[in-house]
Parts: sequence; structure tokens; C-alpha cells
Amino acid sequence: MRRLLLLASLAATVAAADLTGIWVGQYPGRNNEPIDIAFQFHHKGEALSGKLYGDFKSMRIVEGKVTGDQVVFVVLAEEQAGNQINETRLRFTGTLKDGEMELTRERESSRNAGNGGEVQSRNNTKQTFRLKRL
Repeated sequence: MRRLLLLASLAATVAAADLTGIWVGQYPGRNNEPIDIAFQFHHKGEALSGKLYGDFKSMRIVEGKVTGDQVVFVVLAEEQAGNQINETRLRFTGTLKDGEMELTRERESSRNAGNGGEVQSRNNTKQTFRLKRL
């Protein structure tokens, strides 16, 4: 019985993909213009961390979790709106299939960095895109 449990555990470990590394792709920006995006993932067990890299800055990945082929994480982003800086939580959910990752990005919440007040966003649309390992 112990051998059977050990073999099942090893099989589950082998089947789970290691996402550690750099993944690149494009997501639709304004007027559906493609925007280059890169993620550096650190994957250990079910935990996922790392950074999202844009053209001019990087943003932390937090609350990352990998369960089988399902991926969920949050990126903490600072966005400028006029003279105001907003701290925004972007939730990414997706799946890993055939060596590619399909993610959906959704704005979860946004707060004014100066006073912590809730900010109403005009664009709460979900965006789906694909990533490939570099």
C-alpha cells in the first residue's frame, strides 16, 4: 500500500509542469493594438511568484497558486490617471496546455495611492491572451 501511494505521489509530481522561467506573449491594448508582455515565474509546489515586465517597469506577482493545469495569481500595478497614481490589483487566471499558457486578465480593484480611496475604473473588460515559454 505504501508503494502504491508513493508511486501515485511521484506520478502526480511528474505530471505537474514546472512553470519556472520566462514566458512571453502579447495582450490586446487600446484599439486592440498588441502590447508585448513578459512574466518571470518562480514555481515551487503549488506556490507561484515572480514579476510581470512591461515596457517601462516591472510589477510583483502575489497570491500565486498552481493546481494541476490551473494557474491563478495577482499582479500589483501602479497606474497613472492624470495627476493621480492608483494602486491596482490585476487578477490572472488560466490554464496550461501543450506547453502554452492561456491567461485571462481582469481588473479586480483600484485604490488611490495617496489617500487609499476606491477608484472607479472605466475599463473592466476581461482580456484573454497566450504565453509561450522563452
